[in-house]
Amino acid sequence: MVEQRQLARSKQIHRETGTTFYVATRFLPERVRHPTYVLYAFFRVADEVVDSDNDLSPAERAERLEEFRRAALGEAETDDPVLAAFSEIREEHGIPAADVNTFVDAMATDVETARYETYDDLRTYMDGSAAAVGRMMTAVMAPENPEQALPAATALGEAFQLTNFVRDVREDVIERNRIYLPGETLEAHGSSHEQIARLEFDEHVAGAVQAELSRAEALYRDGVAGIELLPKDCQFPVLLAAILYVDHHRLIRNLGYDVVATTPSLSTSRKLWLAARARLAWWRTPDPMTVFHSVSAIPTDDADHRIHRTMGRIPVP
Repeated sequence: MVEQRQLARSKQIHRETGTTFYVATRFLPERVRHPTYVLYAFFRVADEVVDSDNDLSPAERAERLEEFRRAALGEAETDDPVLAAFSEIREEHGIPAADVNTFVDAMATDVETARYETYDDLRTYMDGSAAAVGRMMTAVMAPENPEQALPAATALGEAFQLTNFVRDVREDVIERNRIYLPGETLEAHGSSHEQIARLEFDEHVAGAVQAELSRAEALYRDGVAGIELLPKDCQFPVLLAAILYVDHHRLIRNLGYDVVATTPSLSTSRKLWLAARARLAWWRTPDPMTVFHSVSAIPTDDADHRIHRTMGRIPVP
């Protein structure tokens, strides 16, 4: 059983480092909310292994990640309260070891890889950094038909990740020398990784950013469409997370797509306003797609949706 001190530490990490998702998490039932604190803290601790100890060599970081992996899988003892709690949650909720390994493998990729040439390359990375996260969350929520719910959870996880990639372009360049915008997208709009690395913005960068936002928005729609497959008491919190995350797209558009000059951030008042608005809409019509269309900041035109779906991995029916 997860100890109170472990839960308190996990909640603290979640509250301090994941403020947007934390708002949505507060609406989850306790049986899911507490494990979610642990999962989020686990993901953040993994990030710290890769990114925080900048004085370590790549080999030393890789070794740290392997120690992290063994502790997460319960194969080695650990004094870290988050890792110990995650190991308990993993066993209790039947989180597959394969998803843990896929996630850690993605974190290991960050040690060596700083650029992605194609979206397929990026998707391979996101299978660990995003899709595996969605699968772990699905295991904790325990829907009646998990296999049916997993494709939507995967799409939503990728959508969240793409929003983060676009929002954090400047931060990733300055702090980590990483660029997650695919080279093929940049080149298709007349830009390049080199231009992004120089933090130079023009209409070519704007076009690439707009294209990636559209790709993410197609994934949001696919993900939100599957929220109805989750347990009733989990549907609104997951929907709210999507509404909050995609509101960054509104900020990015208001900036003229210039994410190399600044990193847009939602204010606390905006998050609370969106939560209240979404809650009222949910009270009137507890349908994920209806509420998402009425509250979220992305376009709802069906024709636009069908066009952009061809940019992702999900074929148009």
